Amino acid sequence: MKKTTTCPKCATIIETWRNPIPTVDIIIRSGNEIILIKRRNPPYGWALPGGFVDYGESLECAAKRETLEETGLELTDLKQFRAYSDPERDPRQHTISYVFTAETQGSPVAGDDAAAVKLFALNNLPAPLCFDHEQILTDYIKSLD
Repeated sequence: MKKTTTCPKCATIIETWRNPIPTVDIIIRSGNEIILIKRRNPPYGWALPGGFVDYGESLECAAKRETLEETGLELTDLKQFRAYSDPERDPRQHTISYVFTAETQGSPVAGDDAAAVKLFALNNLPAPLCFDHEQILTDYIKSLD
């Protein structure tokens, strides 16, 4: 994303570029249900667990860390599903998300920026979902056929 600003040293108008920060989202199966979090921060609503990839962190480690922080659960069978890069996918301009699938056992507990966490059947998801998570879950459900 290009932005125009003023050089602090010489007052010349310059262009700066802001690179997108990659994020991860995780479709977590627990039995026949998936785990969604209710976001504590804007944009509010239900979403897949996930978040930023820290500098020097692998995508897989970010997925495991974000899941543990937001749900208190450990993942098994972590697999990359797809990448989504629609510039309109997130109002905060996080334009790239790597989506994983995984399984877990146990009862999730909301933590970090999750105000609540709940299990949902794939045929009974809350609406609307944050970001592009409705599209992601539609693609995921189609992949199960």
